[in-house]
Amino acid sequence: MGTIKLKSSIKNDNYTNYVYEAFDIQNKEETEVEVSFNLSEAKDFDWNIGVIYGSSGSGKTTILKRMGKLSESNFDYKKPLISNFDWLEPKDATLLLTSMGLSSVPTWLRPFHLLSNGEQYRASLAYKVGKAKDNEVVLVDEYTSVVDRDVAKAMSFALQKYIRRTNKRIILASCHFDIMEWLMPDWTCSPQKGGALERGDWRRQGRPQIKLQVSRVESDTWDFFKKYHYLTEQVNKSCQFLLFEWNSKPVSICCVLNTPRKGMGEAMAISRIVVLPDFQGMGIGYKICSFVGGIYKNRGNRIFIKTVNPSLGIKFNNVSEWRGTTFNGKKSPHVNLDAKAKNRFDRISYCHEYDSENISGYEELLKPIKEMREAKSLTLF
Repeated sequence: MGTIKLKSSIKNDNYTNYVYEAFDIQNKEETEVEVSFNLSEAKDFDWNIGVIYGSSGSGKTTILKRMGKLSESNFDYKKPLISNFDWLEPKDATLLLTSMGLSSVPTWLRPFHLLSNGEQYRASLAYKVGKAKDNEVVLVDEYTSVVDRDVAKAMSFALQKYIRRTNKRIILASCHFDIMEWLMPDWTCSPQKGGALERGDWRRQGRPQIKLQVSRVESDTWDFFKKYHYLTEQVNKSCQFLLFEWNSKPVSICCVLNTPRKGMGEAMAISRIVVLPDFQGMGIGYKICSFVGGIYKNRGNRIFIKTVNPSLGIKFNNVSEWRGTTFNGKKSPHVNLDAKAKNRFDRISYCHEYDSENISGYEELLKPIKEMREAKSLTLF
């Protein structure tokens, strides 16, 4: 068991003398803090994530600093966020940010100081873990101390997926215990419990369920989400708009449009799907698309989606619930388009049709909006 002793001489004055007299303090020359820890067992097994936890002042940071220099991020506020990852190829930089739950393209183009607290924190984590060399342990203090607790959970789940997929190692110091089941650490250590390394069974338990509430909303709800869409803020107002919330916080919106095709009068398409930056990285966008596919298929529709977002498109390619159409992986044909529009259509598109089970019990969501308004109306007098 290791012990860190921190001593400091006391510069006495009227205030310290008052404390001595009021509380019968004997040592008037110096103050001392002892922090106990023992992480030697970490050398005996393979691990990716460790967490040092405890209340403020318990010695977490002291232990972390004893293990090495804290990892830092260094952003140039004059550059777009993505340009700060210039040790990577552009495509690799987008994949790193996406893996850490920063998949909003407009966010990549903003400078660091214009990001939200949650976005800044994810960007800093991406920088620290992306910059780490092989076999280097990333050390992060005050983990999730400045973000909303639901955001902290989403961030933790995205972080642990990336760390394990890339086989990196990270040690986080935090005063919050609610992140544990989302991080699923390989070991933990608490100075308040003697500082011994504890191996848990977090990974065997798996992360908690994510339960979203879904409701049908009016088209103007799109205004809350539109700046996070990677192509355009415009949307067809004849779409059916489905809002998804987590613990009463807006998380995502899905806009579904009737798109009749040859021989398919009941065809529908997911026109827009946006997950707010704070909740990206957990696979919510894909799950929502599959849910929407299931409830529309239950109504007798065939439902399609087309995206140029590589992370979402590749996900669709790798699952059985969505079947690639004949246009999947191809550039869209264009005729008589100007140069700007032609460039837009020259990108490879991921095109899929939902091909899985019906989902019943949500028929109310798909009623014509007029019927929904009438059902909600109430005459008081």
